[in-house]
Amino acid sequence: MLALWSYGIVMTRSCGRTTVAAFLALLLGRKAATLAQQLQEWLLPADKKAGAKRGIKRRTFAVTSCFAPLLAWILRLAQPSTLALAVDASTLQDLFVLLVVSVVYRGCAIPVAWTVVPAGQRGSWRACWLRMLRQLRTAVPPDVTVLVLADRGLYARWLFRRIVRLGWHPFLRVNAHTTFRPAGRARFYRLTELVPMVGARWQGEGTAFKTPSARLACTLTACWSADYAEAWCVLTDLPPRACEVTWYGLRSWCEQGFKVLKRGAWFWQHTRMSDPERVARLGMALAVATLWMVSVGSELDEVLCDQALPELYSLLHQSARTPRQRQVRLVRLGLLWLLVRLLHGKCVPLPRRLTFEPWPHTLPPASVPLLLEDRNHSVS
Repeated sequence: MLALWSYGIVMTRSCGRTTVAAFLALLLGRKAATLAQQLQEWLLPADKKAGAKRGIKRRTFAVTSCFAPLLAWILRLAQPSTLALAVDASTLQDLFVLLVVSVVYRGCAIPVAWTVVPAGQRGSWRACWLRMLRQLRTAVPPDVTVLVLADRGLYARWLFRRIVRLGWHPFLRVNAHTTFRPAGRARFYRLTELVPMVGARWQGEGTAFKTPSARLACTLTACWSADYAEAWCVLTDLPPRACEVTWYGLRSWCEQGFKVLKRGAWFWQHTRMSDPERVARLGMALAVATLWMVSVGSELDEVLCDQALPELYSLLHQSARTPRQRQVRLVRLGLLWLLVRLLHGKCVPLPRRLTFEPWPHTLPPASVPLLLEDRNHSVS
């Protein structure tokens, strides 16, 4: 049923049960009502399935049991030495909040763990984030370096420390008004003092947050690019010379992942479900569909990059800021390639490999630092 759901979502570009059932009925020559019922029951817990009240044994699909295998599938396709995970939240209509851990990949993101909570529900999300990270840890080989990125709204000392405890590396952005005491200095500085203007940058070890209960020994890496209204200020456990603040730019790719799930490809925002557990189970089919099309689009992009079709590659990248930036996201490229192969009577392309690009290593040009006595901490 997971295969049928995912295949139907990709082929119809819709996650609506009726639409997917109608497509599968036409394709397989089966009754649409029967397929719709099977698709529906896959989303339901065991006690809600047909026949459960008559004593027929039914099983509940535990979506959390698939998180580690899903990440392991991605790692088998890519075999990377480094992996970037982004944690972020997004709304689904006004009904739900999606807490998602995604693998960020070449301008997009593949969800690998998620929790669906009702919108407006009071309480902390701490247990949800910690549980998902712990579940994913079992899928990552010890020789893979993992970076976990999060925006300012999700920064917390407990999240930083848990990521370190898992053997991974936090890369968490903080507010520019945060205070930081460089190693060997007596007082705390506001981050706006360390990176006061466009072009300024600073990197070094020290202690973040002046409040004793919030203090954190870490590395601060910060810069203010001309493209942004304020500086990027990121806390990590990596040594200063082993990290680049520009890696934080990978986090924005998870926003493209949310766009794919909703209006960019699968139109999840039109859901009429009211049960968070059903929404979470459907998320598994959406994740598989996304991984499938990202893999197909990525492989095609590699072919175009190798100048097999230089005119098309130039068209897809002509107004991008960097040579590797894509004008058409990988999911859309995968859908186009799938359509072309079907029109030519060829077999459906399957996920075969993923190729991670190197993390960015270019910092903006440095300006004159504000704290001349701290030159030993700034990146030259």
